[in-house]
Amino acid sequence: MPSFDVVSEVNGHELTNAVDQTNREVGNRFDFKGSDATVSQEPDALVLEAASEFQVDQMRDILYQKLSKRGVDIQSLEAEEVVISGTRARQQLKVKQGIDKETAKELVKRIKESKIKVQASVQGDQVRVTGKKRDDLQEVITLLRAADVGLPLQFNNFRD
Repeated sequence: MPSFDVVSEVNGHELTNAVDQTNREVGNRFDFKGSDATVSQEPDALVLEAASEFQVDQMRDILYQKLSKRGVDIQSLEAEEVVISGTRARQQLKVKQGIDKETAKELVKRIKESKIKVQASVQGDQVRVTGKKRDDLQEVITLLRAADVGLPLQFNNFRD
């Protein structure tokens, strides 16, 4: 039986490249000279640090531009509040990986409400969709692409 997986993943290599490009551009810009502004990458977050909140906002805009050029969906980042301590401003951007349980249940519910003859099941941080016809699976992919769930969705592991 044909099947595919619905996942939400961020390409770590492209994320690293976008961070490097952002740091390079911030280092070259005149308005950032001598401010020691950096973007650092942690396992599940990005940290923007600069001298003022305005500079952090500018760095976030540059980062978003670099990410979109590299094909990384900005919806996969969740920005926290800017924290100002002393002379430094810092903001953390959490990188969302995987589909959480509530979103997965919502996806399964949407698939079942569509009355397409497929089965959908939650498997960890992904949703597996199985059906008898390839056309039904492609119809589900179209349905989920149109749905706005707040996460970038990818469809992989398509098997006939």
